[in-house]
Amino acid sequence: MTDRAWESRLITVVTAVLVVFGVAAVYGASSLLSTAGGQVGARYALGQALGAVVGGLFATILARVDYHRWRDWAWPLLGVTAFLLLIPLLPFTHAISPTINGARRWVNLGVLSLQPSELAKFAIVVWCAMLAAKKGEQLRTFRTGLLPFVVILVPVTGMIFLEPSLSMAVLVVLLAGTVLFTAGARIGHFLAVATVAMPLLYGAVASAQYRLARMVTFLSPGAAPTEVTWHVQQSLTGIGAGQLFGVGVGQGQQKLGYLPYAYSDFIFSTIGEEWGFVGVLAIAALFGTFVWVGLRIARNADDLFGQLLATGITVMIGLSVVLHMGVTLAVIPATGVTLPFISHGRSALIVALAATGVLVSVARGRRRRAAAG
Repeated sequence: MTDRAWESRLITVVTAVLVVFGVAAVYGASSLLSTAGGQVGARYALGQALGAVVGGLFATILARVDYHRWRDWAWPLLGVTAFLLLIPLLPFTHAISPTINGARRWVNLGVLSLQPSELAKFAIVVWCAMLAAKKGEQLRTFRTGLLPFVVILVPVTGMIFLEPSLSMAVLVVLLAGTVLFTAGARIGHFLAVATVAMPLLYGAVASAQYRLARMVTFLSPGAAPTEVTWHVQQSLTGIGAGQLFGVGVGQGQQKLGYLPYAYSDFIFSTIGEEWGFVGVLAIAALFGTFVWVGLRIARNADDLFGQLLATGITVMIGLSVVLHMGVTLAVIPATGVTLPFISHGRSALIVALAATGVLVSVARGRRRRAAAG
């Protein structure tokens, strides 16, 4: 069964290229920034490189671990994730979970500042894949199929929402829905849950002024005040300024106070400005290749658990890409979803690389079984 070896090798190469490109893009987007201590912002790129090394080690180890072990690790992983999500919500944990930019989304573990919601994406994929594969045909009934998943997902996504991070909570729900739909859950059950969830989603948007402003900006850009549409306008300006080959790495102007978080939430706009259409096209091709190979791995997996796990991980990366690019191109409302492997953020990078290692493990599963036979 060595004919499938190219899948694991190709996805490894694609991921490595994206990570290296990400370090360069983060450097270009942050090289002229200064921190509160007066240090040059190039430290963002160094931090990203450190995250790449740590994440690469995790990926290498997990790629060699039999992915079937995640069936036993699913519940403990979900429990640890839920505990980490709870920490920022407690009033006496500000020492390890401070408020940053109006939200408490990080937990300082000493050696690493972790964003639990990033880990939640992977944990939910693993847990849903495990339980859906275990339930089998029972998944097509609501009471014993979809309802148990809803019971667990509601508190997990609720804690993410209270950080607050509505976009991440919605993303986790979409990932869970993707895994369950792939496993054979009924569309009618999804529609029933969506009918109940839509008023809650509307209330969540209407309850926060900044969320409402983002929605108004998306639905009617011309009617929204200039300060509300500023981010989107600057993002489009940066992408347009790049033209075919870009203005050069580190030479972009939008990062100089015009476009906030040019090295994370809007890094695709920075890539468009500094690398041009050629750079944007290259990034899109690399992510397209990742998703294509990931779905091939899912289709050829040994068992249903492997299929669901590989599908969930692939969609976790692909959907984040679509949401990030959609925001920078103003085709969806603004969210805080980062670009996998590229945007600054060590916890997001480490989780994405670790998940990719698990995906490679699924790809290697058939060869391991053939060798054992």
